Amino acid sequence: MSSYVGVLVSDPWLQSQFTQVELRTLKSKFVSNKTQLGRFTIGDLPPVFAKLKAFNGTFDEDEIKSILDKSHSNVDEEVDFETFLRAFLSVQTRGVEKSGGSKGSSSFLKTSTTTVHHAINESEKASYVSHINNYLRDDPFLKSYLPINPATNAFFDLVKDGVLLCKLINVAVPGTIDERAINTKKTLNPWERNENLTLGLNSAKAIGCTVVNIGTQDIAEGRPYLVLGLISQIIKIQLLADLNFKKTPSLFELVDDTQDAEELMGLAPEKVLLKWMNFHLKKAGYEKQVTNFSSDVKDGEAYAYLLNALAPEHSSHVALETKDPTERAKKVLEQAEKLDCKRYISPKDIVDGSANLNLAFVAQIFHNRNGLTVDSSKTSFAEMMTDDVETSREERCFRLWINSLGTATYVNNVFEDLRNGWVLLEVLDKVSPGSVNWKHANKPPIKMPFKKVENCNEVVKIGKELRFSLVNVAGNDIVQGNKKLLLALLWQLMRYTMLQLLKNLRSHSQGKEITDADILNWANRKVKRGGRDSQAESFRDKNLSTGLFFLELLSAVEPRVVNWSLVTNGETEEDKKLNATYTISVARKLGCSIFLLPEDIIEVNQKMMLILTASIMYWSLQQQSDTESTVSEDAADEGDANSVTGEISNLSIDGASESSPTAQDQELVTEADKDEDEVDGENNKDA
Repeated sequence: MSSYVGVLVSDPWLQSQFTQVELRTLKSKFVSNKTQLGRFTIGDLPPVFAKLKAFNGTFDEDEIKSILDKSHSNVDEEVDFETFLRAFLSVQTRGVEKSGGSKGSSSFLKTSTTTVHHAINESEKASYVSHINNYLRDDPFLKSYLPINPATNAFFDLVKDGVLLCKLINVAVPGTIDERAINTKKTLNPWERNENLTLGLNSAKAIGCTVVNIGTQDIAEGRPYLVLGLISQIIKIQLLADLNFKKTPSLFELVDDTQDAEELMGLAPEKVLLKWMNFHLKKAGYEKQVTNFSSDVKDGEAYAYLLNALAPEHSSHVALETKDPTERAKKVLEQAEKLDCKRYISPKDIVDGSANLNLAFVAQIFHNRNGLTVDSSKTSFAEMMTDDVETSREERCFRLWINSLGTATYVNNVFEDLRNGWVLLEVLDKVSPGSVNWKHANKPPIKMPFKKVENCNEVVKIGKELRFSLVNVAGNDIVQGNKKLLLALLWQLMRYTMLQLLKNLRSHSQGKEITDADILNWANRKVKRGGRDSQAESFRDKNLSTGLFFLELLSAVEPRVVNWSLVTNGETEEDKKLNATYTISVARKLGCSIFLLPEDIIEVNQKMMLILTASIMYWSLQQQSDTESTVSEDAADEGDANSVTGEISNLSIDGASESSPTAQDQELVTEADKDEDEVDGENNKDA
């Protein structure tokens, strides 16, 4: 694995308008069109830009031509990459003007990152720095660098090597990263730094961060708005970690019946926090409804009522009697300080309506004193709402995977958020572009049940077109929230996505379909060629529980990535867990975007074993494909038409027919059929 070098542009201003992810995407479009056309001119840009997702639904080809005609008088002017970028910016600027502002998005990191000046909120920066100083001050490695002075840019310099990012993720969700996999020394080379940043970004995805349009190079450059956006998500996940029924069963006090409990489970954590806040405010006699953490709390009244209700021993009417908002905010924080709840906010932040900092403030109040009691009459809700361990783990995996795709809708609960079919259509459009006819889709909010069924029927129809196993499945089954069926559908979606990625890497050679058995055989061959003895008989092989096979596979594709002095023989449960945790972190450090847990390896979860192996295979073949592309370009320059196929073309199994899947291929596919057979049996029994 070589150290990563980003796409560089000679004009610093132009470079600053794009993230590395955007530059790589646009560079790829530019190179492919220039290669195809030979001479690439301004006149060739409209059809190219019209196909870009950035302008899809905003401009058609003629409108783009009209925009470019105004900024480029000569349509025959040949286009280099910087001209291509400037033309892109001119069209995007018109798009922003047309929509009345920057593109809306459900995530800080999804907002448009071009042509817009990104001002840094100094209050938020100071708050996040304070959080880091507080939680990481005793870290053996970072303590020599802390505390960070929020008045300087030292924070952005410290985050560049990835160590702080990885450590903060472990504070937010303990155990996410095996810290033995982090490269920690005073001076890191570019290779080691890139490994840390790759580990950090993949782990951020694995705890629920939406990492869109950001790459390792962006963090290495210390881009303030991207760094703060990512750090704010990590801290938010930590602060809202207790806002669920598993961590805080007393939340059932907020609901009256099972239906209310189901609705509460489907809410985003910040919505649960609002519901909790309004629950106490209503009891305290506050007549208004708080619907956000900005305009609804900026006068400080709601906070005064809330703190009086939660901490009557510190209650005071001084804050309510104070007319000036800033003075009232000061009184509120004086009262909050008695509960150790002042870390994230200042009076000015309250008055200015800083949404992120107000949310952090309320979350801290909840954490320190939620004012809820465990009602024994409602413990039955908790029992009814609890899924079995395997179901919970699969729900978590699929939820994180969906959110990593960059869909417009953020999923908080798979079993609730997917029932209207809209998110499933978004996922299908991501994994199989063009498969969804959006004219037939009903966009949320959807009040009429039959509209939800229409969306889900469309999902089933597309699934069948993609050859998913959906026998006797109808859209209404999804609307009704059949968990087993939904997990079976999502598994097929995830598996299809991975197999398509692998197939696309082979498009320059034989173009054969990749099968589960191909993946297993590839892994066994890799390990054997690496001089190791481990072999996996199937993705159910109990020997996989030690984690040794996967560590040997990772070492085979990149010898330097595994530190064998840290690896155990995997004989005890504790040793297995150490190996499993290390395996996941090493795979993410390498570049694999995976969402499994150590328990999935220890228990040999067949589905997750396939995805883990396929992810390692994808990374390995991607490196080879990049190398082959370079070799092919060099060969083309010399007039050599020979193509390099290498290992990718040798993936098919000896004697296996492409049209006839082997028993190994069927193993995982038939599992969904079994789930559906059980569902059919239940339906027949009801009938």
